[in-house]
Amino acid sequence: MGRAYQNRKVSMAKTSDAKAKVYSKYGREIYVCAKSGGVDPAGNLALRGLIERAKKDQVPTHVIEKAIDKAKGGAGEDFAPARYEGFGPGGCKVIVDCLTDNPNRTFGDVRQCFTKTKCKIGTQGTVSHMFDHAAILAFKHDDEDAILEALLTADVDVSDIESEDGKITVFTPQADYSKAKQALTDLLGEIDFDVDEIQFLPKDTTTIEGDDLALFEKFLDLLNDLDDVQNVYHDVEF
Repeated sequence: MGRAYQNRKVSMAKTSDAKAKVYSKYGREIYVCAKSGGVDPAGNLALRGLIERAKKDQVPTHVIEKAIDKAKGGAGEDFAPARYEGFGPGGCKVIVDCLTDNPNRTFGDVRQCFTKTKCKIGTQGTVSHMFDHAAILAFKHDDEDAILEALLTADVDVSDIESEDGKITVFTPQADYSKAKQALTDLLGEIDFDVDEIQFLPKDTTTIEGDDLALFEKFLDLLNDLDDVQNVYHDVEF
């Protein structure tokens, strides 16, 4: 599972090098998270993790504060999540997560990315059953047994746990994210998480090459150029 996670992170890093685009996406996600779950990071663990991740990705403080201030005011855009699934070049599986204030526009834009690269967009559930919707928490620690015991005591469903080079990575179902994070904080106090994310992790991988690989890279570029697209998950093995 860890290998699949790293695979997605590498591919996303290749297509997310425009700072302005990254800032915009974080700003939108922070706004939605704060508006729905509360503007205080101490009481909204999802917001807290999101802010920490934004800082690690060098998002300026003023971008973060502006998004939270907008949520405090209760005004602004009414963004809603939208998810699209389908098959990419070489039969690979793809999930596209968006935040949109105009679902019809967003669907049209995403569908065009599929069409332009000879991909096939499907209905909800087309490929998501081939992924695990998982929370990933990685941090510096070396006692895997103590971590596992604390999580199990807190009734967290631990899908997987890895310990390597003084770092522990915990995988749990998405629904147990807050419970897992709280259990780790209760055990260790303040934690500087290297990874604090909820992702779709592929159960298997698809290897593509040649023309399919070039088409897939174009497909990712087109998707990441869309303002409404927040994350792209896939099962491609490079």
